[in-house]
Amino acid sequence: MATPQDKQHDCLAIKEMENILDTCKLELTPVDEVWSNLYIGNVAIAQNRTALQRMGVTHVLNVAHYKQGSIGDQDFYGSTCVYYGIPAEDSSQFDLSLYFKPAADFIHKALKKKDCKVLVHCIMGLSRSSTLVLAYLMMHQRLNLRSAIQKVIQKRAIYPNRNFLALLLDLDRNLRRKRRMCPLL
Repeated sequence: MATPQDKQHDCLAIKEMENILDTCKLELTPVDEVWSNLYIGNVAIAQNRTALQRMGVTHVLNVAHYKQGSIGDQDFYGSTCVYYGIPAEDSSQFDLSLYFKPAADFIHKALKKKDCKVLVHCIMGLSRSSTLVLAYLMMHQRLNLRSAIQKVIQKRAIYPNRNFLALLLDLDRNLRRKRRMCPLL
């Protein structure tokens, strides 16, 4: 159970992450490469199969699966892209952390293959998709949350909601603790 001090610390840490996010001066665009062969985009780019083909996208992670306006499933992409859909809500109650590991593993497995490119998208490419990309960078590229945010905002305007930032802070703490106990993780 979180103590009042833990909650106060979390509020300060969330505010600190929001302050870092606020330093981004980039305009929100349909799609941006935020890490080598890893893109964050909006639903419009995700539904433009011609643009995806031109970009060389081979894997699509839809973090707004089944949401109004978000067309997407394996049938939609056919054999051109491997599809993974997550029916996430961009809300203060949705526990996106349930998908941190499967999403990070999907991205990691794809990027290990030669010539594979991954698009992670939600509706706007601002909160849900960026949260899962940050989780991937933390889990598989060994970045802490602050470094992951700083890396991504050099390439794309993002803004995970406060709930998602709190979940990422928990992930950051857990990864730090695990790596202290076993540095190979």
